Amino acid sequence: MTELHQAAAARDYEKVKEILTQQRCCPNQKDIDWSNKTPLHWAADTGDTEIIRILIQHGARPCLRTEHGWTPAHFAAESGRLEVLRLLHSLHAPIDKEDSCGDKPVRIAEIYGHQDCVRFLKKAEPECQAYRKKAAQQGILLDDTDEEWEQQSKEHEENIVSGSNDQT
Repeated sequence: MTELHQAAAARDYEKVKEILTQQRCCPNQKDIDWSNKTPLHWAADTGDTEIIRILIQHGARPCLRTEHGWTPAHFAAESGRLEVLRLLHSLHAPIDKEDSCGDKPVRIAEIYGHQDCVRFLKKAEPECQAYRKKAAQQGILLDDTDEEWEQQSKEHEENIVSGSNDQT
């Protein structure tokens, strides 16, 4: 866990700001000891919207996923952080991506009984998808895909398929 991960998890805004301003740590660093969580995942989990804002201002990518496919929106949904979900949505962050089990943040919010988050996500998901569609039509590139995670998922699926073919 980097110094930035620790500061974000501890909700230490001043420390996060100092680290980012001095460029001592990449805001997109994935922590392999914590399932590839980034500082933004920690901030979403703790519900600290100010830390989320400063991380994103310094290049944090809200589309990055943990090894199980969770985006910051999944962590916010699990913890019932409605303000975080609203902020992520206002920044056009992906709030509707499926994790490796096929669960979107709305499903995670349902599981944990965060009805306010469920209501918001059910309304926000179609808006998010419409924005992506409009951007694609206009040729605007969005940062809404974690390419590394997508590649690992593809390779994992190919290994499963080739493993099942080897057994026949």
